[in-house]
Amino acid sequence: MELTVGSRTDIGPRKMNQDYLGWWPELGLFVVADGMGGHNGGEVASHLAVEAIHQFIAESAAGGDITWPFGIELAYSIDSNRLTSAVRLANRKVYAEGSRHAELSGMGTTVVAVLVSGDRLALASVGDSRIYRLRDGSLEQLTKDDTWLASVLGAKEAEDADPAHPLRHVLTSVVGTRGDVKPGAREEQLVAGDTFVMCSDGVHGRLDSAAITAVLMAASSPPDQATRLVDEALTRGSSDNATALVIAVS
Repeated sequence: MELTVGSRTDIGPRKMNQDYLGWWPELGLFVVADGMGGHNGGEVASHLAVEAIHQFIAESAAGGDITWPFGIELAYSIDSNRLTSAVRLANRKVYAEGSRHAELSGMGTTVVAVLVSGDRLALASVGDSRIYRLRDGSLEQLTKDDTWLASVLGAKEAEDADPAHPLRHVLTSVVGTRGDVKPGAREEQLVAGDTFVMCSDGVHGRLDSAAITAVLMAASSPPDQATRLVDEALTRGSSDNATALVIAVS
């Protein structure tokens, strides 16, 4: 399988961009984080999380013995365990940094991460950033939002709810605000022609599934798709930082 990638992040109407992303095709690793916290805490949290995830995935790809700080989930592949361990280590790092510095206390970040190996994809998520897959013209949300709205209404009803609903952005889990976190995890078979979208709520908060599908179908390449997703979200009045990372499989 060959992957083509494009990304875009924009500060939007905010004073600081607390979104952060990273992608390393040689490792098959792709990460989007949306930080939160006073002062510059959100920016610090998202950067720390992405860097910690990258570090563990790179170290565990080197071929030596892997230390599993949280044990092994036997129901998942080694790559899925690598990815969820990386997210939990990122949580530990962000939490420790917030505990050491009063001005960063309480900082946190959402995380969505993808690890591709051969024709398999492992994903992990915490918070309300999302991963979608477009296959044969049909868009599917592969992650579940860690929000009060999703827990009360269910994923589909939450997506269709009023954007101004008071529970839409109330998170039930984020990276960095407590000592440990349990990421959502999933594994998928890659199919040629698949397109994956990883995005912060600055994008999906303004673009429903129909709008995301329309943008993906109209654009010619992942860089163009990522740019158009962000631009369309901002055009529709996104009040947040907006980030999209698009992966096309061929």
